[in-house]
Formats: sequence, structure tokens, C-alpha cells
Amino acid sequence: MRPILTAAALALALAHTAPAAALTPLHQDRTVAAMFYSLGLADEVRKNCPSISPRMIRAYNYLKSIEAYARKAGYSEDQIRDLAENKVEKEKLRTIIRADLAKRGAAPGMPEGFCNVGLEEIASNSASGRLLRAN
Repeated sequence: MRPILTAAALALALAHTAPAAALTPLHQDRTVAAMFYSLGLADEVRKNCPSISPRMIRAYNYLKSIEAYARKAGYSEDQIRDLAENKVEKEKLRTIIRADLAKRGAAPGMPEGFCNVGLEEIASNSASGRLLRAN
């Protein structure tokens, strides 16, 4: 009887640790990546278009919602902090965002392209658009 109880206890212990081990790296979580993409797109637009400004309180709350999602998904505070401080992943995301912006006509030194993208995002009420305000 004892070996059965020991095996059951071991199986139970492994079942409780499996979800944490099964988590993908936070930067690969599709929801987190999409949320950071929206945040980054809005940031690029607001930096490059003088007629669009950020909604800073919304942006802060949006960032906090990313953290809350990650916690609820089982990621630790250390994992969340590591992602926030990961310069390599930030640069990869910036590169993707800038390439997408260029495809949409937003190129460095051409504010009208960024403004057009920003206005499109605002009009479509996208996650990025909700973080921006047309002046």
C-alpha cells in the first residue's frame, strides 16, 4: 500500500509543477506579444507624428493589464520583470513594428506617414488607436 501512496503523492506533486514548467517563454506568449506590439506601434506613431499625442494614463493601464495577464497565466514576477528589462526582445519587436510601419507608408523623416497610420489606428479603434489621441 505504501508504494501506491508514494507514487500517488509523486504524481500529485508533478501535476502541480507541470503548468509552470510548461509555460512558454513570456516573450513568446502570443497575447503578450500582441499587446506589446500594440503598445510599441502607438509609441512609434506618437514619437514621429506631431499631430498625435499619447494617452499616457491609458498606456500605463494597458501596460499594467499586460502584467496582470502574465500573472494570471502563471508567470512569476521575476519572469515579468525579466521581459520588461530584456533589451534584445525589445529591439526585435521594434524592428518588426518599424518594418510594418514602413509597409504602411511610415518612414523615418516622413511624419505624414506616421500620422496617417495613427489616424487609421484611431479610426479603427484598435488597441494601438485607443492609446493615441489626434490633436
